[in-house]
Amino acid sequence: MGGEPGDGAFEGYLGRLGAEDLQRLQESLAQIRDLHDRMKRLLEAVLAISSELELNAVLRTIVEVSADLVEARYGALGVLNEEGEFADLFTCGVSEEVYAAIGRMPTTHGLLGELVAHPRPMRVDDVRTHPQFRDYPAGHPVMRSLLGMPLLVRGTVYGNMYFADKRSGGPFTGDDERIIAALASAASVAIENARLYERLRRSTEDFQRSLLPDLPDLPDVGGLQACARYRPSSSLPRIGGDWYDAIVLPDGVPCLMVGDVMGHDLKAATIMSRISNMLRVLAYEQCEPPSHILRRLDEVLHDLHGGPMATVLLARLEQHSGSAWRLCWSSAGHPPPLLVPADGPARYLPADSGHPLGVAPALPRPDHAQLIPAGSTLLMYTDGLVESPAHSLDEGLDDLARHASGLCRLPLEEMCDQLLSRRRGDRFTDDVALLALRLAGPGGAAPEPETKHVTGAAAMPPATNVQQHQR
Repeated sequence: MGGEPGDGAFEGYLGRLGAEDLQRLQESLAQIRDLHDRMKRLLEAVLAISSELELNAVLRTIVEVSADLVEARYGALGVLNEEGEFADLFTCGVSEEVYAAIGRMPTTHGLLGELVAHPRPMRVDDVRTHPQFRDYPAGHPVMRSLLGMPLLVRGTVYGNMYFADKRSGGPFTGDDERIIAALASAASVAIENARLYERLRRSTEDFQRSLLPDLPDLPDVGGLQACARYRPSSSLPRIGGDWYDAIVLPDGVPCLMVGDVMGHDLKAATIMSRISNMLRVLAYEQCEPPSHILRRLDEVLHDLHGGPMATVLLARLEQHSGSAWRLCWSSAGHPPPLLVPADGPARYLPADSGHPLGVAPALPRPDHAQLIPAGSTLLMYTDGLVESPAHSLDEGLDDLARHASGLCRLPLEEMCDQLLSRRRGDRFTDDVALLALRLAGPGGAAPEPETKHVTGAAAMPPATNVQQHQR
């Protein structure tokens, strides 16, 4: 009486539990264990998604992980464009034979149309009983149950995720819906961030390009052809201090300019605009040798703006005879011009590269002169065209000269495009500005380019004798 329960009391209590009670207890423990396992896998998935930078890889991972967590046979993540149409689709459990039979992009009618028109969670145990159900097209897997979730951020619908047929054969549960909602949120934010990034990229690139000039009609000057290209760095901010320019001076001589301001941001772009406009005015007003104009530019920048750091290549291209042109140039620490003759390997024009703007305005700057054979192509560029973390500067210069030699018979614009795309695709670690001129042949006519494409290793001549410039 009033004593402690005996050692067998607990066993006695368990003995009073019936078989159904024990079964329910075991089922509850199994559910807790299953939920814990699913939460652990969900956390691992979120961590994996957050470490991935490429959007398509993120969305593909999300749909695969989601289907695995809710044990769905089929899964899909559809991305809508700004017009509300499907622009991309990531699936799992769907074979290529199905795509061949029904097409790759989903339609927006039936249950999927309902999910698009009314972006809210949808859980259907038997799709055939739903009023929006439409018969499957030929070749489409027959599906019974459906779990759908919109991709929604602050009222903007970016797409949806939908899954069909649990492997167990049962319906999707509330826990399944909550797991998919969490991963749908991650997918929505990833898509929104990617689109914000793309808008920012386009805006900064458009701003950068608005600072660059239109080339003058140089073919009226002795039959010259001119082409300019600009490519921003692939990483944000896609804006920097590289520029090109070309004007016709009062004496009728084309004046060519390429420059690079130190830095890769809005400040660099602002300084670039200031320097390029000032250089254009000085070159047009003074009509002096390039070294004098660069020295005066350096002095003005030092007095008015504290001497910003920049490299510049400034050149005059004068008609010398029917078979040659005379290039006069001066460099402020800039990479050398590349001469690509019509009938020989490309070579860099040897010269003292000089010191950059912003170092010492009083130091003298030399001028250089070189006769350029008619029919040649002259390339002026910024260092982003030859520099890369994957190789040295010398290797980059050799590579540019080798490729330019193999492309010299192409139309000038196509030659420039292929020089930009060599070994890089669409990715650049630095801004690139490229100004190319094809000098008229005898009689003032531009040389006829070949229309065939010459690319790849077969188009490259043997190792080019590249003249190194002073660095």
